[in-house]
Amino acid sequence: MTENYITGLDIGASSIKAVVGQINNEGKVSILRVFNVPSAGMRKGRIDDFSEMTRSLNYMFGEIKGFSRQALKNIYVNFESCDVHTQFSRGIVAVSRADSEIHKDDVDRAIEASQAVKLLPNRTVLHAIIKEYIVDGIGDIRDPLGMVGNRLEVNSFIIDVFDPAIKNLNKCVEMAGGTVSGLIFTPLASAQSVLSKNQKDLGVVLVDIGFGTTNVCIYEENKLLHAAVLPIGSGNVTNDLAIILRTSVVAAEAIKLSFGSALAKGASGRETIDLKKIDPNAKNATTKKKVAEIIETRFEEIFEFVNKEIKSIGKAGQLPIGAVLVGAGSKIPGIVDLAIQELKLPCQIGIPETSSLDVESGELNLQIEDPELACAVGLLLWGSEKHMPNGIKFRGWFDYLINSLKP
Repeated sequence: MTENYITGLDIGASSIKAVVGQINNEGKVSILRVFNVPSAGMRKGRIDDFSEMTRSLNYMFGEIKGFSRQALKNIYVNFESCDVHTQFSRGIVAVSRADSEIHKDDVDRAIEASQAVKLLPNRTVLHAIIKEYIVDGIGDIRDPLGMVGNRLEVNSFIIDVFDPAIKNLNKCVEMAGGTVSGLIFTPLASAQSVLSKNQKDLGVVLVDIGFGTTNVCIYEENKLLHAAVLPIGSGNVTNDLAIILRTSVVAAEAIKLSFGSALAKGASGRETIDLKKIDPNAKNATTKKKVAEIIETRFEEIFEFVNKEIKSIGKAGQLPIGAVLVGAGSKIPGIVDLAIQELKLPCQIGIPETSSLDVESGELNLQIEDPELACAVGLLLWGSEKHMPNGIKFRGWFDYLINSLKP
């Protein structure tokens, strides 16, 4: 069974999260352990200090080794970068057989044609996600095998990235002692663990608020319409607090987590915070309302960026499910109310769905039900699909997405 260990590794700017699981002979996925360690060497989704990142991964892998060395042999890693590029591409082929029945080789040729996009020499395709098949002009076909037609088309959603960034990430993981089995774009991994098929059908935007970046992906009719990485995250809130309150970044993060709110309305202007108790070098005090005002201003900017992405594809006010928030930034009190106010959409916090998983204990289940673990759990699910025992197919709402990912 050792070959069936799977690890979802979410590498962020502030922390690295890992969820270790295992697939039994019946195809049941069990979550065995969760790890969370500090991160360094990552900025805006890119490695900016190779040695620092390798050191962080060494520490994480040391923790995982204490549980099982085999868990480092199948690692699925997230990838995000502000220079990710997305585009739609169409491939068209003639059905090859005289009886016009569509076979697998026809589908393969159409998919290949849809993925033949021109890229700069330093770019590579991370994912080519099949949006739909079209047979003789009739679209919205999920599986054309066995159908009759003269022309087969495929619409694909292409995600391409800076090739050296991929290579640097792979090299870091390998130098720290891990084996990368696959990479997946961060918002797709997060969406996989928290969004249901019904939500994707009706229309939803997932907003993953990380420390250095905010990831966005939009679905409708169970199709990925748009994805983006925004160069702003909850770390910008921390930096604002540090500058305005004249305290250290470490102290500012503690203030944000202990006293922060994303809504200034309702925060007490009389309740003071003695900054010296948090940072000995601080020389002043502040109020909860002042802290909330600083936090709200920056989160308003984040949601303004999200709104621009929604508007860019003409879906402003047209997503019935609204926004699902995940990531560390989604845990700030008042964030849902602010999101509703700024996005003009229904909003909720996304929790990883574990009903299809076997969780070892109640305590572990409480750990997993954390919006900050959405990406890591999604990576585990994605990897589990690829490592199912022969003859077993994982039954889940994300099968269609998984089968159309081509890393």
